[in-house]
Amino acid sequence: MNFDYSERCTELQARLLAFMDEHVYPNETAFQAEVNRNGVERGNRWIPTELVERLKPLAQAQGLWNLFLPQSTRAPEGLSNLDYAPLCEIMGKVWWAPEVFNCSAPDTGNMETLERYASGDIKQAWLEPLLRGEIRSAFAMTEPDVASSDATNIATRIERDGDDYVINGHKWWISGAGDPRCKIFIVMGKTDPEAARHQQQSMIVVPADTPGITIKRPLPVFGYDDAPHGHCEILFENVRVPAANLLLGEGRGFEIAQGRLGPGRIHHCMRAIGVAERALELMCRRLNSRVAFGRKISEQGVWRERIAESRIRIDTARLLTLKTAALMDTVGNKHAKAEIAMIKVLAPNVTQQVLDWAIQAYGAAGVSDDFPLANQWAGNRTLRLADGPDEVHRNAIAKIELARYL
Repeated sequence: MNFDYSERCTELQARLLAFMDEHVYPNETAFQAEVNRNGVERGNRWIPTELVERLKPLAQAQGLWNLFLPQSTRAPEGLSNLDYAPLCEIMGKVWWAPEVFNCSAPDTGNMETLERYASGDIKQAWLEPLLRGEIRSAFAMTEPDVASSDATNIATRIERDGDDYVINGHKWWISGAGDPRCKIFIVMGKTDPEAARHQQQSMIVVPADTPGITIKRPLPVFGYDDAPHGHCEILFENVRVPAANLLLGEGRGFEIAQGRLGPGRIHHCMRAIGVAERALELMCRRLNSRVAFGRKISEQGVWRERIAESRIRIDTARLLTLKTAALMDTVGNKHAKAEIAMIKVLAPNVTQQVLDWAIQAYGAAGVSDDFPLANQWAGNRTLRLADGPDEVHRNAIAKIELARYL
């Protein structure tokens, strides 16, 4: 397969690397300090940071905006999956950086969903301001009372009542819901519990200010609240929205989910590879700068073994991700489903191991907030659950493989 990047991609890579060096890496500490300061001085850690808002126009002016959305007349700057991969990897090296370029989850997945499946009126009302970076969004699927790894278990009800749908349900781990700029939810729930198993679910667009929506609490990840983004527990109680807000039609929630989750999963993997690369860089710099038992730690055999293994694993994950991206571009998400499942297992596991070794190289400093490793470890660990746990993807891979020999 040909993994050559286009001339435009290569040029954007150079521009993005320069932007990260000038504006993002030097501000990692300042970002967290502003979040903490908002909590102390203004009593609200969920206020969007002035730092990120200040960087967005700079990124937009340099053409580093909405790069994730391929083949859209509304975002002509969007790249193919293959060309977006190295850029997404670069952005992924700092957890809040993708928002600077309007390329952060869950907005990217929601924008792709609205672009593919929403009516013209919905696109005008919600997709356009999302593409401009004026608002943010959330995707409400996971529930606390069922095993959400099997999405047919989703119990939230979306019931027709005249010209409206009425929504009742309990969701949690809804990323982005804590952000005051979050103006819409895309909600998955059951419109017909008696239909065939994969035709019970539907998706609907719900304005965040609709009466009946209660954000109960933010949910921390290993103690990190990820403010001002956050992951929330939400109640939907008799939430009434126009029937026109239903996407594509009743019973087509799984169809939409497959269209949404393919790009979402590969974007997670691209960013995870960026995290692994940064962890390896930090590991090598630390090992080269420290002496133990009379010689540099980098000269000791166990660490050379780990460095070599890290490089092998990262490059393996990247090559499979690029293959997957190329297949998505050429034969479509459906025909790349095995590869999408494989990278969703491989990339987070590779990154977790490299992060673990990097933390070990830093000793006690590795688990502190003086370096990004502990935060990255916590965030990456959730990827083995988000958008489907490892076990579900491994099962899907095995089924595809077994079918070859029936």
